[in-house]
Amino acid sequence: MGGSERGVMKLRKSLMSRVVDPDSARSVTSQLRVKRWAELNRRFPQLADMKVLDLGGTSESWLLSPVRPAEVVLLNIRPSRPDDGVREIIGDACDPPESLLGERFDLVYSNSVIEHVGGHAARSKFAGSVHDLAPNHWIQTPYRYFPIEPHWVFPIFQYLPMSARLAVAKRWRLGHKAPRDRLSETLEQVMNVELLDRTSFAHYFPRSTVFFEKVVGFPKSLIAVSGAG
Repeated sequence: MGGSERGVMKLRKSLMSRVVDPDSARSVTSQLRVKRWAELNRRFPQLADMKVLDLGGTSESWLLSPVRPAEVVLLNIRPSRPDDGVREIIGDACDPPESLLGERFDLVYSNSVIEHVGGHAARSKFAGSVHDLAPNHWIQTPYRYFPIEPHWVFPIFQYLPMSARLAVAKRWRLGHKAPRDRLSETLEQVMNVELLDRTSFAHYFPRSTVFFEKVVGFPKSLIAVSGAG
């Protein structure tokens, strides 16, 4: 390995620690997570008494919450490993299983999922599920015009032509998306992410309060909240 390559690897490691490392309390990701939980608890002070449906989430994320809901149910396409006290249902948030439709939840929660469901029609169905399954919701998604794309942690990645995004995705290893063995699989990864702006996001949640989550003054994420106290 040459000196320049070692320098690039060192830079990537440093950026990973400062930006996206979930185990580092000083990383931007960890600091945002703490603030996000605090804001959720502020808007829903009764969270500890709520039955929450998490669309596409993990039980590990709820272990980090300073307040644990009375009940958490995960809805995921593929099985995860739910923690004790967390129930998981396998199904599509855009077309929830019948068994789920018979339940009533206090809050639908989702973190960075709607940008992955696949196009406007699927996002409309996702939003419909959110509205149908509970009177309250908290839905977060990365903001399209934040200069660093959050999945690959690469500047202006989302504005590049598809061929350029594919070239970056094959080589760049800083973010959450590791390159796949097959080129077609890496392309699927890239095409599976469609970041939203405020206008389009608010369209799916027209009666919600939509606000920005900011980093050093720049809008980083969008959050739609309904029914908050």
